[in-house]
Amino acid sequence: MTEAADFQGMTSPARRWLRRTASMIAGAPLVAGLLIGPAAPSAHADEDATGSNMVDVSIDTMTPTAPGPNDKITISGTVTNEGKQTVTDAEIGVRIGPQLEGRNAIDRAADRTGFIDGADGSRVDAKFAAKLPKLVSGISREFSLTVPVSELNLDEDGVYQLGVALEGRTPDEPFDQVRGIERTFLPWQPEATEKKTQFTYLWPLISSTHLTSETGSDEQQTPVFEDEALAKELAPEGRLGQLVSLGSELPVTWVIDPDLLATVDAMTRNYRVKSGTTTVAGKNQAVAKQWLNAVEAAVQGRKVIALPFADPDLASLAHRGKNVSGSLSHLQPATVVAEKTVETIVHVKPSVDFAWPVDGAIDSSIVDVATSAGAHKVIARSDSLRDDLAYTPTAARPIGGGTTAVVADARLSKAFEGNMLDSGNSTLAVQKFLAQTLAVTRQDPDNQRSIVVAPQRRPSASQAQSMARAIAALDGQRWTQPLDLVAAAGVKPDANATTKVPATSRYPGQLREQELPVRAFEDIRTTQSGLDNFTVILTLEDRVAAPFGRSIDREMSTSWRGLPEEAQLYRDSVRSNLQVLTEQVKLIEKSQVTLSGRSATIPVTVQNRLVQGIDGLVLRLSSDNATRLSLDDDNAIAERPIKVEGGHSQSVKFDAAANANGPVKMTAQLYTEDGKPYGEKMQFTVKVSEITPTVMLVIAGGVLLLVLAGVRMYSQRKRSASQEPVAADGEGSDGGDGGDDGSASAEPTPDGGDAPDEPTGPGGDIADPDPGHASDPTPDTGRESDNPSSTGEKVDR
Repeated sequence: MTEAADFQGMTSPARRWLRRTASMIAGAPLVAGLLIGPAAPSAHADEDATGSNMVDVSIDTMTPTAPGPNDKITISGTVTNEGKQTVTDAEIGVRIGPQLEGRNAIDRAADRTGFIDGADGSRVDAKFAAKLPKLVSGISREFSLTVPVSELNLDEDGVYQLGVALEGRTPDEPFDQVRGIERTFLPWQPEATEKKTQFTYLWPLISSTHLTSETGSDEQQTPVFEDEALAKELAPEGRLGQLVSLGSELPVTWVIDPDLLATVDAMTRNYRVKSGTTTVAGKNQAVAKQWLNAVEAAVQGRKVIALPFADPDLASLAHRGKNVSGSLSHLQPATVVAEKTVETIVHVKPSVDFAWPVDGAIDSSIVDVATSAGAHKVIARSDSLRDDLAYTPTAARPIGGGTTAVVADARLSKAFEGNMLDSGNSTLAVQKFLAQTLAVTRQDPDNQRSIVVAPQRRPSASQAQSMARAIAALDGQRWTQPLDLVAAAGVKPDANATTKVPATSRYPGQLREQELPVRAFEDIRTTQSGLDNFTVILTLEDRVAAPFGRSIDREMSTSWRGLPEEAQLYRDSVRSNLQVLTEQVKLIEKSQVTLSGRSATIPVTVQNRLVQGIDGLVLRLSSDNATRLSLDDDNAIAERPIKVEGGHSQSVKFDAAANANGPVKMTAQLYTEDGKPYGEKMQFTVKVSEITPTVMLVIAGGVLLLVLAGVRMYSQRKRSASQEPVAADGEGSDGGDGGDDGSASAEPTPDGGDAPDEPTGPGGDIADPDPGHASDPTPDTGRESDNPSSTGEKVDR
């Protein structure tokens, strides 16, 4: 059957894309012929190219990829003269090589360069060849060939080498000779095998970090994005758009980083994007909604594997992070959040029982870390857990401690890592992939095995398209049958397969160089400690704990591999954003106050510029000279519990007793209830000025004179009132009320009436900078000035 037939009944964009590609090629003339004249000269002509390396032959398309007995194979491509001499009497045709026995034979054939007589087989009938005009040095020409499969004389089932070779003459060698050849592979399995290889392909939805730790102060906590780069990936033609569109029609197992779903979900509502020192409104809500809807539709009824939130770098944790206290404690919460995130957003319950180290490279320490969060299955790769067998064993195998390693096939997993934008590279990769899968089945046809393919974590759009073409070519299930990863992990293991996990010293050096440094985990510990110290004082701690907790998860992501500077900048930004919030709860600075007398109260003001209230803080005031100035019944230290509403300040008073004149240094410090210092301490000086007996006598005399004067004025007023005539109705002649019933004055009392509400400010979890809301219930704990106290400030007595 043809590739177009393989896609019959498919109506998705991905299927239509693949069908158009196949139809365009299959619509070429059924006889070989020349398509287009000379192209631009090659910029990479090799002056030394001679013999069978003189002409570069590129196979751009080949359909069908896995033909049946009644099919016709159509091959198109380009030839380029990279030599110095002109090639004349050129003719290009198909050569069918020998059957290749085993996977190593396929690798050797792919690595050959130049024409090798005998190894490159015989030429198919000349009537299926195409004649080309002369090829001047540096000139390219396109070609198209169509050959019935029946003309290839394929006998036994298996993998055959198929070559496209150009023959021609040069002035120095005026005889026909192969001047260039390109090899590919033809999987030939016209009838279904009795025991098909069970085939599992992982389809990853993973991206890099795009969300910052910043949020708005509104009820929805509007998220802030670093840029709009994610929107390009989500677009239908973008990387993630293509992965969802193509994968929705393929028998694959979805492997999802829940952070990606959470990030896109945040984009579906109002969001902000950094722009210099400010932010602007995001504009890609529609793209995000469309993509999430497509993901939800694609995964229904499918197996979904959820990685721990933000896809943590397990190898970095194992090799550098586990010795930094608290690093491993992030894995379990990240796994719990992962399951809830996937289920909430796409309404599918995922499996969280799998860990996936970078490139499937494992050692004993990585396995220990990977399973510490509860995973019992580790996705490894066969170039890490090597087998010395003549065949490819089943993927699943026990590695001790109740853990199963699911060993992905390295050849197949790395098949599409190259530049798949080049159509020639893509075509060759697809044909080699199919050939390798057939070779696996033919290794031991009576022994059904299960193989797993774990491709690169973040395939490009062109790589995803190539992967989709290869998987779709297996739809006929002639030698493979699809199996999801959960089922593959439960297949009975091969008794001959290795179960010995490599030592840590065997971990690849190239991968080790890309790991997060120890400093990264020390930064994470510092940020987590600051977050823990901050959230215990909040009345709505989830508004801070959730966004910052997820940002800390992102600091450990595998996406930072190879990007050390960017990773450091992200960690610094998270720590800086947290510090900005914590500094909104602080003590108002004082410089010097004066205490005139034996006893008084010293006020200290706590300011809360957060939107939410704070509770669970203790304010501690200490005197460095309790002999001169003591607090709360002759103590050097006094404490008060603190509770302040959002956007308010509270003035807290401490009783003080002076015992001698002179300055006393005071220190105020906030503490959490568990005794950890919070914020910066505040120091100020109290100047004690004791009042002498002489001054006291003067003051007492003055008070006595005021009292006597008041008595005399009262007597005179009473005497004058008794001498005034009284009106008939008993009222005074001036219409007054007698002035003795307590209602003579209409002026409101200072504490009368309701004070107007003050606004709550914007920005993160930060309130308006004005701290003018006194939340202390008593009148003498009103608003404290934000400015430092001036020298000579009097304290309340």
